[in-house]
Amino acid sequence: MKFTEIKELELPAAFDAHVHLRDGEMSKLVAPTIRKGGVNQVYVMPNLVPPITTVKECLEYRDRLKAIEPNVDYLMSLYLHESITPEVIREAKQAGITGVKSYPAGVTTNSSSGVLDYESFYPVFAEMEKQDMILNLHGEVPSTPAHAPAPSTASPSQAAITILNAEPAFLPTLQSLHTHFPSLRIILEHCSTAAALSAVRACGPTVTGTITAHHLSLTIDDWASNPFAFCKPVAKSPEDRDALLQAAVRSHGKFFLGTDSAPHDCAAKRGADRVAAGVFTQMDALGYVLDALDVGVRRGVVAEEEVCWEGLEGFLGGWGRRFYGVRDGRGERIVLRRGAGRVVDVLEAEGVGVSVVPFRKGEETWSVEWL
Repeated sequence: MKFTEIKELELPAAFDAHVHLRDGEMSKLVAPTIRKGGVNQVYVMPNLVPPITTVKECLEYRDRLKAIEPNVDYLMSLYLHESITPEVIREAKQAGITGVKSYPAGVTTNSSSGVLDYESFYPVFAEMEKQDMILNLHGEVPSTPAHAPAPSTASPSQAAITILNAEPAFLPTLQSLHTHFPSLRIILEHCSTAAALSAVRACGPTVTGTITAHHLSLTIDDWASNPFAFCKPVAKSPEDRDALLQAAVRSHGKFFLGTDSAPHDCAAKRGADRVAAGVFTQMDALGYVLDALDVGVRRGVVAEEEVCWEGLEGFLGGWGRRFYGVRDGRGERIVLRRGAGRVVDVLEAEGVGVSVVPFRKGEETWSVEWL
């Protein structure tokens, strides 16, 4: 049967390779939505305030998440910081921590403690390579400061950086890291451009990329008028979006789902001095992907036969688990039903003092039933 005609789809429970679950009140609100989205295993980002930079902090954070939602497998990460040493990497590996996340300083939410110079971390990367841990890269460089020299007086090799070209400007760093550490498993997170996809493809099998649910749908026009569609990296051109759709069904494991679901309280999206970067997709993650692929087929971006069961199972879970070297110990399965779900207008819970507006609020999508 053609994908656009399918009403029900049975799949293994998904693995989301990039989630923000925050802490405190926000964790209490969003952690229970992981399974609502059809996911039972997640890779958790460490950019709390302050960031997770020690093994003790990381394990305590995992315990807090388990206390909220025990029926999810949480793979944990450390935040790349000057306090991370080869000794910390060895301790983390022994404790079962999966990887280390790198944020360039200041490029996105809670990244003020991020990386300024990757070469200074080469001893850490060498130990990660030895310990077979994963390096997760937020693949952008900081924007050019407002007080920087005008283009006419700047060095010709230093083009001005904005949120629109911050990802392409980072790609030489990806290639350099891969060249220096060819056995280090690296993930270029939340690819948002055709250039990023090409850069990942040009690397060896130890380098992969994640693709979010929202980048499969959005372009620059969407977030320019809607704070609830604004994230970093920002969505780019229609051509970039279409390249992501094609990669999702054609990569055979080079790319897989990492939603980068990032909740913010409604006030931070509507009424703050600056709009917070992040799109919340956790509770309808698989529905968003399937909806985007459906639109892609109808627009002729991907062929109907390219959206097959094997490819969906791979992109939504199998390929990510394979790269991370983990298995779904629960062996759970889900059924998704077209048009039987609806995105809530606002996510809120009794006794919790924050609320979140999800991506595509109020719209129809696929429902999820656990078998």
